[in-house]
Amino acid sequence: MQWFITQWQQLPPVAQGALFSLLIIVIVTVALILSVAYMTLWERKVIGWMQLRRGPNRVRLFGLPHTEYIGQPFADVVKLLLKEIVIPSKSNSILFRLAPAIALVPAFATWAVVPIAPKYAIANVDAGLLYVLSLTSVGVYGVILAGWASNSKYAFLGAMRSAAQIVAYEIAMGFALVGVLMAAGSLNLGQIVEHQRGSFLAWNWFWLFPLFMVYAISGVAETNRAPFDVAEGESEIVAGFHVEYSGMAFALFFLAEYANMILIAGLTAIFFFGGWLSPLDGYVAADSALRHVPLLGLFIGDGTHWLVFKMFVWLTVFLWLRATFPRYRYDQIMRLGWKVLIPITLVWIAVEGVLAWYHVGPWKA
Repeated sequence: MQWFITQWQQLPPVAQGALFSLLIIVIVTVALILSVAYMTLWERKVIGWMQLRRGPNRVRLFGLPHTEYIGQPFADVVKLLLKEIVIPSKSNSILFRLAPAIALVPAFATWAVVPIAPKYAIANVDAGLLYVLSLTSVGVYGVILAGWASNSKYAFLGAMRSAAQIVAYEIAMGFALVGVLMAAGSLNLGQIVEHQRGSFLAWNWFWLFPLFMVYAISGVAETNRAPFDVAEGESEIVAGFHVEYSGMAFALFFLAEYANMILIAGLTAIFFFGGWLSPLDGYVAADSALRHVPLLGLFIGDGTHWLVFKMFVWLTVFLWLRATFPRYRYDQIMRLGWKVLIPITLVWIAVEGVLAWYHVGPWKA
């Protein structure tokens, strides 16, 4: 260990920063992959509890006692790895293989600008919000390529339906984030979090509640989750744009869907719920003796644990929606996106402009 410390100290500051960023990237990537794996397990257990059944309860983790169902995600991965990857003979084989990666990579790359700890992000760029909007819009190309490259009418029809839905709700989501930009006065995600400091009533969900609801609904639709999962409407379009995929190729689309869920949950916490800010911020003085109590101080203070907790709550809401609402018709989904959510965002942005003009709420001088 001492040798590593000595070698580290001998490196120039630029190299130290690059290696530290690389280490954080590896940690975040591994954490996301494990989170996706156990998100599938949490989904089945939560829906099982809601439907008064057990859900997965057989696969132990490496055969260890008292680890029932913990090993289920690993069993699923092994099953998908052993399945044959079938590539249609008349498909565009290059784009067919490339589409899953295009759908998956943006969900991981967006975390580069997400402030995962107080005053820290892997890339603390001033135009972070633009970076998020641009990368979250790229995933639709993976959907379109998957449907087109499969050379299947069913897959292409599913891709067109899914792409139209994603584009419609992407616009509503973008307008909702314009309201966040107006409130924070910055495109930097870390500064957006800092602007919400004060108390949980100072978070953006309170003053921008209509925009929060639009963003939340759009996030569910963007990730093709129930009740907006027409991309997987088996009775209508077989299985959507990925009908020709199998094995690990299909697993990458599956991974992209859950990775996008985690991303949307993280961005919702950042934009509307104070990110890593503590809900007790503003109620416990900065110099309070309570902050120096070992465990209590960690609970009271800001930190990554609050961001993770808020993400976990919102991800559970995702699963709650799936277990509660039936799937909407496609025309209902498109009507909601174009005729309801987008007008709401435009109206509330105008209201927000009036509040800013008269210095009300977060715009107080």
